[in-house]
Amino acid sequence: MVKRKARDASSSGRLSQIASSLSVKPLDRRSFLGAAGMSVGGLAAIGAMGVGMTRKVHAEGFTDMSAPIEVRTNICTHCSVGCTVKAEVQNGVWVGQEPGYDSPINRGSHCAKGASVREVVHGDRRIKYPMKKVGGEWQRISWEQAMDEIAEKMTEIRGRSGADSVYLLGSAKFSNEGAYLFRKFAAFWGTNNVDHQARICHSTTVAGVANTWGYGAQTNSYNDIRNAKTMIFMGSNAAEAHPVSLQHILEGKETQQANVIVIDPRFTRTAAHATEFVRFRPGTDIAVINGMLWHIFENGWEDREYIAQRVYGMDQVREVVRAYPPEVVENITGIDGETLKRVAQKFAQERPSTFIWCMGGTQHTVGTANVRAYNILLLATGNVGGEGSGANIFRGHCNVQGATDFGLDMGNLPLYYGLGAGAWQHWSRVWEVPYDYFVSRFDAVPAKGGREARTPVENMEVPGITSTRWFDAVTMDAEEVDQQDNIKAMIVFGHGGNTVPRMQDAQRGMDALDLLVVADPHPTTFSALHSRTDNTYLLPICTQFETSGSRTASNRSVQWGQKVVEPIFESDSDYSVIHALATRLGFAEEMHKNFEMVQGKFGMEPTPESIMREINRGGWSTGYTGQSPERLKAHIANQQHFDLITLRAGPDAPEEVRGDYYGLPWPCWGTPELRHPGTHILYNTNLPPMEGGGAFRPRFGLEHEGETLLAEGSWPMGSEIEDGYPEFTFAMLEQLGWDADLTPAELAVIRDIGGNDPEKIATVSWSTDLSGGIQRVALQHGCVPFGNGKARVVAWNLPDPIPVHREPIYSGRPELVANYPTNDDRRQQRMPNIGKVIQQDVVDRNVATDFPIILTSGRLVEYEGGGEETRSNPWLAELQQDMFVEVNPADASARGIVDGGWVWVTGPEGGSKARVKAMVTERVAAGVAFMPFHFAGWFQGVDQRGNYPQGTDPIVLGESVNVITTYGYDPVTGMHEGKVTLCQIAAA
Repeated sequence: MVKRKARDASSSGRLSQIASSLSVKPLDRRSFLGAAGMSVGGLAAIGAMGVGMTRKVHAEGFTDMSAPIEVRTNICTHCSVGCTVKAEVQNGVWVGQEPGYDSPINRGSHCAKGASVREVVHGDRRIKYPMKKVGGEWQRISWEQAMDEIAEKMTEIRGRSGADSVYLLGSAKFSNEGAYLFRKFAAFWGTNNVDHQARICHSTTVAGVANTWGYGAQTNSYNDIRNAKTMIFMGSNAAEAHPVSLQHILEGKETQQANVIVIDPRFTRTAAHATEFVRFRPGTDIAVINGMLWHIFENGWEDREYIAQRVYGMDQVREVVRAYPPEVVENITGIDGETLKRVAQKFAQERPSTFIWCMGGTQHTVGTANVRAYNILLLATGNVGGEGSGANIFRGHCNVQGATDFGLDMGNLPLYYGLGAGAWQHWSRVWEVPYDYFVSRFDAVPAKGGREARTPVENMEVPGITSTRWFDAVTMDAEEVDQQDNIKAMIVFGHGGNTVPRMQDAQRGMDALDLLVVADPHPTTFSALHSRTDNTYLLPICTQFETSGSRTASNRSVQWGQKVVEPIFESDSDYSVIHALATRLGFAEEMHKNFEMVQGKFGMEPTPESIMREINRGGWSTGYTGQSPERLKAHIANQQHFDLITLRAGPDAPEEVRGDYYGLPWPCWGTPELRHPGTHILYNTNLPPMEGGGAFRPRFGLEHEGETLLAEGSWPMGSEIEDGYPEFTFAMLEQLGWDADLTPAELAVIRDIGGNDPEKIATVSWSTDLSGGIQRVALQHGCVPFGNGKARVVAWNLPDPIPVHREPIYSGRPELVANYPTNDDRRQQRMPNIGKVIQQDVVDRNVATDFPIILTSGRLVEYEGGGEETRSNPWLAELQQDMFVEVNPADASARGIVDGGWVWVTGPEGGSKARVKAMVTERVAAGVAFMPFHFAGWFQGVDQRGNYPQGTDPIVLGESVNVITTYGYDPVTGMHEGKVTLCQIAAA
């Protein structure tokens, strides 16, 4: 692997001072691995660590082998790969760690972050007790006082500004059960202003993929990549972001002699493993893909039979990509025609092929369109729905997939039911609370800014404000914010404050709030960036190692994590804190009435098992109904029986898991008693639906402009309907004569849902039937409950039905803007999006002259997300001690910048600036710079360490790249532009 240049880190006085308080002593690599419980099997996964990036640390003490040790099984709390952690517990203390050798996912390996997770629970830089700011000073308070005061303030704010004025920011670090509970809390509070990290990583993936073939998730798995003959990585640096996934990728590369093609603006560590690296100009993904499609259509490499049977609209795509011949694409992207032709031919002809992307593709003003372009390439070549193919979407946080599934999204109730009346009525039935109660909890919105007023019923069906722009909703003129009043309060669970662009505006937003509550194991940037003096609270939340529950990996596999130790210090669980707050707000009894309640550390809390059972009762639309707690626990206990590649348990496995796919990846249809095995590969017609097979979901209607949207001549193996068909409803069962297969109990539930009205009973569907009978009968006849449709490459409901190239708002090629402008300005997510106005202003002012370098951002293997947790971990802090910017040697030479020297990076908005170290390297091309996004604690040259409560400041601080990143939002999802802006760099 490519290693970062060796650094003399001893020059960092800040780190040296802190390290001395942590007893930092000599450590070699073997000692690190041993102290972290790391096995030899994990060496390959962390081989990218440069020797020069480490200093020695001594681990104190030894395990007392005379006392019994219990091994408890949990899941790594960092990325979405889903690695098993074996925790050795003695006398209630986590004393040792091993990776899960039997796990089909990590097979006895960890990356650097996974190897050091024990420190998260032992770490002394956690929030230890509830605190609040009084006159600018942090004071220790009790949980009782904190809950009382926060609830009182929320109620006061609600009384004068409405329920929508309280913003609920959730977390991809929640368990599935915690995420579901938080979204349920938002429903009972009466707002859709709820969001989490998926907004800033894969909201555009969900929108783009769901609008193509039905579900917004990874189609295959990390393990299945071993079957691929060609892999394209575009916007994914898996070697750093998902290190353990590399074992599957690299073994597949060797066994299949596969093409590994990395298309990226930067020569990443993943590119070092590639058979071909293709560099392109940041922000031009669509032109690259359309250029590949031009070659594919020009040479007849498309899969015509597949397209005819399973795809709608490909002829319209052909017409659009005619505008992207090689010379045009080279001018836009910098990739020559022969290179792109070679890549296109390999992808189309050396199959199966898979396309892998991450935030490099999604964090753009055209993020949804980028994803749609990737999907179109897969469909044109017949690479969806089979082994070794598909859209392998690598998610970021450990449960960002699950938190997305369970509705931590301003546009959805749990499990993608949307916000329509039918969705609210469905969950009202599941929760056994009258629909009218939820109507009563929502605000009426007055007529504002020339817009019509909204009733509470209308307001509960309107998407909320995104996490990328919460601060605009605080500071913007109230007339421009499409709700009763501005955002006045933020309740933040497990989310960093340095994760979105325009941090100066975020700082102003924090300062203007009437209430700020941060519930997290670590204080995060939300505690340090602002100048608040009062009405600011820190609540110590325990990690997922200190509670139980499930989490969903990128491949949709659900894994149950066992509590390792009790919550440390005075921390408490998400379950308990949400219940305590709901109690004081007056709706805990109704909200929790279907849960088993037990005594927690400081109060009553629901068991995660009972929360999962309620999820099973309502999660029909996504197939979260078959994964009972008992089945999930059985999978964790029997990992050794699941195949490394197929993920399926063989005939010799215990009966309780025999035939299942590991983690029962959704959709896992029907009730747990039906014993559906889960779905390893989505849309796979080569298997019967009851064995994990499927088809594309016809969720866009039955026809469009006179052309059918149902599959033609294609159906899952064993289907009794040998053609396309719509979703299953009770009426469809009656038409087929299959209603007789329903049990009396199932029929009674269906009739009750329909209110014993024949017309309403007829509309009860596979996704609203709480008995599971409609799904069971469809599967019994070899059919997919949601139907058998075509994927669509023309998404007529999106701003660009077929993706076309659009220049970034801050384009380094202003001469291209006239032909490739950004999308038109519009109102979205309750606020105006004025990207086009700004783009034209950038051109008119010739900003690219003063800021000639394109700045992009990304991950490091040592840290994760906003970095507060990992930069507080001494094992990881040793490996990367300074925030830096990668600068090409030509740009460095022209500016008198030396490797390792301090530089100022300045941005084009608001006089933004960041003081960081320079890494002079050819990883980036001339005219391009790269900064990681894990840092905070310095702000425009000012050290903010003193703003953290004493003893909770991360070991490593640094400037955030999002001080420099700029305005720009995807018109579908509100995703920010985090990968392309302009900057200038000068020696400090």
